[in-house]
Amino acid sequence: MKTVLKRSEVPAEHRWRLEDLFADQQAWNEEYEQVKQLAKDIGQYEGKLNNPDTIRQCFELEDKLSLLTERLYCYASNRHHEDMAEPAHQALSDKVKKLAVEANQAMSFITPEILDLSDDQLQSLIADPGLKKYKKTLDDMLRQKPHILSKPEEALLAQVGNVSQAPGTIFGMLNNADMKFPKIQDENGEEIELTHGRYIQFLESRNRDVRKSAFEAMYATYGKLRNTFAATLGANLTKNMFYAKARKYPSALEASLYGDKIPLDVYDNLIAAIHESLPLLHRYMELRKQLLKVDELHMYDLFAPLVDEYKLDITYDEAKKIVLESVRPLGEHYSKILEEGLEGGWIDVYENEGKRNGAYCSGAYGTHPFVLLNHKDNLSSMFTLTHEMGHALHSYLSDSQQDYRDAQYTIFLAEVASTLNEALLMDHLLNQSSDPTQKLYLLCHYADKFRTTVFRQTMFAEFERIVYKRAEQGESLTHQDFCAIYYDLNVKYHGSSMTVDKDIEMEWARIPHFYRSFYVFKYATGFSAATSFAKQILDEGTPAVERYLGFLKSGGSDYSIEILKRAGVDMSSPEPIRQAMSVFEDLIGQMEELTK
Repeated sequence: MKTVLKRSEVPAEHRWRLEDLFADQQAWNEEYEQVKQLAKDIGQYEGKLNNPDTIRQCFELEDKLSLLTERLYCYASNRHHEDMAEPAHQALSDKVKKLAVEANQAMSFITPEILDLSDDQLQSLIADPGLKKYKKTLDDMLRQKPHILSKPEEALLAQVGNVSQAPGTIFGMLNNADMKFPKIQDENGEEIELTHGRYIQFLESRNRDVRKSAFEAMYATYGKLRNTFAATLGANLTKNMFYAKARKYPSALEASLYGDKIPLDVYDNLIAAIHESLPLLHRYMELRKQLLKVDELHMYDLFAPLVDEYKLDITYDEAKKIVLESVRPLGEHYSKILEEGLEGGWIDVYENEGKRNGAYCSGAYGTHPFVLLNHKDNLSSMFTLTHEMGHALHSYLSDSQQDYRDAQYTIFLAEVASTLNEALLMDHLLNQSSDPTQKLYLLCHYADKFRTTVFRQTMFAEFERIVYKRAEQGESLTHQDFCAIYYDLNVKYHGSSMTVDKDIEMEWARIPHFYRSFYVFKYATGFSAATSFAKQILDEGTPAVERYLGFLKSGGSDYSIEILKRAGVDMSSPEPIRQAMSVFEDLIGQMEELTK
């Protein structure tokens, strides 16, 4: 679309249908009042959670209160995102945020009170037929029990909560508000201020001098604050080690994996399997060097385009058709639901004045999902469409098969369905393409996904593993230590075809994910699991499709690792990573053939 419309001008067929959630504002207001009342009602169970019947009734009310709050939140938040300058929707969004806090506070007594019961009492609740649908909740409580402290200790830890946010908050202020980058010359010789947002654009420039200037200016700026960033990251390490120790976990890593019941092996296997596959990344770096026709490949060349400007114009209607064709391997049932989603008021398609940027999938149990896009007629937007619809169908199928509580899937699983759709779309496009330039453009797009999502995120995960291990052994880590560890990993990962510039040693200082410790590995495992599923589906057909649809329908009814395992992807073994790497190897092989 050439001009950006006002929200009131957007045609109905390009808007999501939030009326499917609440017919009008009056209906929302009535449910809001109902939630306010339920938040009061749940208090009647406090001090009485010591027998199966009362606990069941309390859980049922907790589910109702949570679900209605979720519905209100989804509607208000989505309305606000349609036009963030609209005051009435801003007020609605603020109102529901306060309500959510109120509801959470009203329910906060439930877990501690049940955990006050003895292990034997908890075991008998787990075995009680009347509590069958709450078995996983109770199992989780029993599992967490050794790590829950006495009430006064828990109260003290809760008070430390605000202090513990300090490292992340300070990093955020320093990184986003206080840091000022110098000006550099762009392709036209104009002086332009370097910012976080412009950095990748500069690195994608065809002009090597622009890439080099941006790269050097970025890390020189971080280098001036190296002591401060080292102190901030060091404080974050100390915080996580404190919590792990207070809650009696062997290490900060094990504390972070415990909630999702992810074995330590999953983290270690990822790193080991990627080490095994580093020769493939080295081969890709060599290919990059050849395609860019440079004597030395530098770190600032990693985002440079490898194919002369190739433009794919794809309208939204074409994108919908292509996405539908690409998921055919998943069978008629999946395709039918996807078509319903594409045509049935699930999606808010184009940008309009005041609309939130980016893309996401949201929803509430019992209604279809809602997808926000800011669609442009290009390849990237088509991948965004299939990605978000992957999330949407995961939620839809999970909701259709599971009770409310078991339908919620974890972050560990969330990126699998979306990335699988991307893998199928890429396979479809490559099979349809007869133009060598187009094919190379697509292969580069996909190979870079492997580089950034699997290799780069695993390198980050390994950096975290090393620094925590050293800190837990009592070492005090200085900026020199962080820089040396990070630089050596870059040398190891990128291989001899890459000239690893010294400046890159400061990159650890600008990664916000290091303040959500041990999180980045989930990008790599999710991408690998999805690639493994896609390979099985394309190689085996129906049996693999059935297993995959079973995965989508499982929601959060079991622990993430078990759900994946039943579907044929065992993330506790290195096999799925190896399968993903075989796909990467095939991509590189095709690229090498096309560039001979």
